[in-house]
Amino acid sequence: MKIGIAGIGKMGAAIGTRLLGQGYALTVWNRSPQKAQGLIDAGAQWAATPKALAESVDVVLTLLTDEAAIDQVYSGPQGLLTGAVQGKTFIDMSTVQPAKPQEIAQRVTAVGAAFLECPVGGSVGPAKEGKLLGFAGGAEADVAKVLPLLQAMCKRVEHVGTHGAGATMKLAVNLPLMVYWQTLSEALSLVEPLGLEPQRVIDILSDSSGGPNMLKVRGAMLAQTLKQKKSDAVTVNVATMRKDMRTMIAQGQRTQREMPLTALALQKFNEAAQSGLDEKDCSELPVWWLAQGKP
Repeated sequence: MKIGIAGIGKMGAAIGTRLLGQGYALTVWNRSPQKAQGLIDAGAQWAATPKALAESVDVVLTLLTDEAAIDQVYSGPQGLLTGAVQGKTFIDMSTVQPAKPQEIAQRVTAVGAAFLECPVGGSVGPAKEGKLLGFAGGAEADVAKVLPLLQAMCKRVEHVGTHGAGATMKLAVNLPLMVYWQTLSEALSLVEPLGLEPQRVIDILSDSSGGPNMLKVRGAMLAQTLKQKKSDAVTVNVATMRKDMRTMIAQGQRTQREMPLTALALQKFNEAAQSGLDEKDCSELPVWWLAQGKP
C-alpha cells in the first residue's frame, strides 16, 4: 500500500517518520517544500502538487492547518481531486468543525473515491511511536479497508460514526485539556509564594487525583519551562490551541450548547497571544500567567 501525506507540519512529519519506520512506501507534499526535507532524506518521495500526490499513491492522509487549507488542497487548481483518483482513499486528520468532513466527503465520493476522517489525540511524541488515539468517521467498510494503516499510527482506533463524528469526538477530547492549561496556571499561582522547586511542584500535581495524563507525560518539560521562564521546544503552540478552542465554541453554538469555561479560557489565551506567545509552546502559558500577578 502506497501512502501519501499532504501537510508536513509537526504532526505530518512525525506521522511520516512513523510510517517510514513501519515499512510503508511514502510520498509527501507540502506548500513549503523545505518542511518535507527531513522525510525525503529518510526515504520518502516528493510530489510537486497535490494532484501528483493523489495520482501516485493508494491512500492520502491530509493534515492541514484549517478549513481554508483543506478546500484549497482538495479542490483548488492542481488539488487532490483534480486527477485520476477513482477507487482511492482519502483520510483527513485535521482538527476542524464537523461540517467540513461532511462537505469534503461529498466532493470525494462524487469522483469515485472513498473518504474518511480520522483526527487524532496526542502530540508529536506519541505520533512517532504510533501511540495516537484515532477517531474515525465514515463508512464501516472504508474504515476496515485501511484499519491496519490506522493501527500503525494509533494505539487505539475508535470508529465513532459517520462523517463529522470523528471531528466531534476530537473536539470533545481536546476541550478539557485546553481549559486545564488555564486551571493549572491558576494552581501554580497559588503555590508560587511557597518557593518550591518547579519539578517538585509538578511531581506533586501529577501524583494527585487532579493530575491528567498530559501532566504525567509532559511534566518534565513543563518544570523546565517554569525554571527557565521559556521553552526551547515547540510541540503545540498557543496559536493552534486558540484555533481549536474557537472551533469548539463555534460547534457549541451550532448545536446550541453553552461553553462558558472554554470561552473564558480562550479569552486568557488571546491575551497571552497579544503578549507575543502565539508561536510559543503551550507550556509557556503558566509562565505568562504567573507574570501577570493577580488576575
